[in-house]
Amino acid sequence: MRSIKDDESKPMNLHRITLSAGADLDGFRQALRRLIAEELAPQHVVFAVDDAPGLFGVEAMGDAPPVTIPKGVARLIEHVVCHRDPERYALLYQLVWRVLNGERDLLDVASDPLVHRIDLMARSVRRDLHKMHAFVRFRRMPGEDLERFAAWFEPEHFILEAAASFFVDRFRSMDWTILTPVGSMHWDRRALTFGPPGQRDEAPAEDSFEEGWRGYYESVFNPARVNPTAMRAEMPKKYWRNMPETAAIPGLIQTASRRVERMIEQEATMPAKRTPERALEAMWDQEPKSLEDLNAIIAKAGPLVLGATQAVFGEGPAHAEIVFVGEQPGDQEDLQGRPFVGPAGKLLTKAMKEAGIDREQAYLTNAVKHFKFEQRGHRRIHSKPTAGEVKHYRPWLMKELELVKPKLVVALGATALLALTGKATPITRSRGRARFGPYEGYVTVHPSYLLRLPDEATKREAYEAFLNDLRRVHDLAKADLETGELPFAAE
Repeated sequence: MRSIKDDESKPMNLHRITLSAGADLDGFRQALRRLIAEELAPQHVVFAVDDAPGLFGVEAMGDAPPVTIPKGVARLIEHVVCHRDPERYALLYQLVWRVLNGERDLLDVASDPLVHRIDLMARSVRRDLHKMHAFVRFRRMPGEDLERFAAWFEPEHFILEAAASFFVDRFRSMDWTILTPVGSMHWDRRALTFGPPGQRDEAPAEDSFEEGWRGYYESVFNPARVNPTAMRAEMPKKYWRNMPETAAIPGLIQTASRRVERMIEQEATMPAKRTPERALEAMWDQEPKSLEDLNAIIAKAGPLVLGATQAVFGEGPAHAEIVFVGEQPGDQEDLQGRPFVGPAGKLLTKAMKEAGIDREQAYLTNAVKHFKFEQRGHRRIHSKPTAGEVKHYRPWLMKELELVKPKLVVALGATALLALTGKATPITRSRGRARFGPYEGYVTVHPSYLLRLPDEATKREAYEAFLNDLRRVHDLAKADLETGELPFAAE
């Protein structure tokens, strides 16, 4: 965008911009583009609202290209146009003019009087939006064939349109109207329309639902935390007439001290708390005698973190000599219900074959049995399990090893190592031979680590090191089986 300069040689012509009453965001944006295109400094512009009479004539200006401004300025504009201050548009234009004329980081200067004033206006609008979201109470319209609801609210600013999406999203299945002194909006379950201001008596004063709502409010009211000053700050009295629960507040405050005394006199009881340990104790009581029994218990328990399609169990001979333990199933594993069938699994299979390990004779499983992910569009992106989630699944993994009875357990990556040892240890410090309780073990990287490396040279070097680890696993298991001697020096 070309640089904007206020040409002092030009005669001072005042341009009057007329915008619609209320929060005319679209009108201000159009005016902004035209004014910037004409390089009109703020002192040459007068903003008026809704054809209000003024001293200066309206000067027509043609279409203009968009104006590129920082996102922070654009967000401020969206809020401040809702403010009641009649100078809001002029102040915003001053802000934009300065930002486009060498003060790109103006919003970072909190001490600037213009920035300070506009920030206070934006905060006031945001508070008003919060109060509207919190304090609107719908009541059923009497004498209607269809079930319709209405509410009355008195906003401080012109926030009706800014608040609309919240109510449409929250009450999409209802037919409702919100009436305010500055306008109204109506949702008929299909379309949203805006109308003229309303009157308080156009909304019902109460309905049959409110008695139950007041009873609920009284039941959750905590007398030990009564603070009338804080209550009035969060719920100003001007909104009380619209909220059924406020009728109960005076009585609740008056009886608060007596209720607290009764609470103190009652014997304290510990709250009931469900813990994973209780569920795990129940599992041990079932004493699974086979991998099939254990897998049935895991499947019945369901995922700790919702979203997985199914539990992915271990795969391989029931008494395999080598067990490979990974982190958790990936996207393909979750869909197919088998471990190590995705990109990392294919790389592991390739390396096992080169190292002389028959995948069909090994047992492959994961520390966590369900896929944890983040949804990004149509893709499910792997999300690393937390230490608590690993701890939740650990008893099942240890039972799985007890049932397989392997001669060698291979930890693929840090999560598998955490599950097998109960300690978070860097792979770089633990790589090589290890001991996992009664099992001879070996620690190496997870094959997915190799896939994430940035360049081919690094990948080749890391893959060769991974392949050497698998060759040692093969030799260690072979020596243990045939001679009890190690084919290489202990690490």
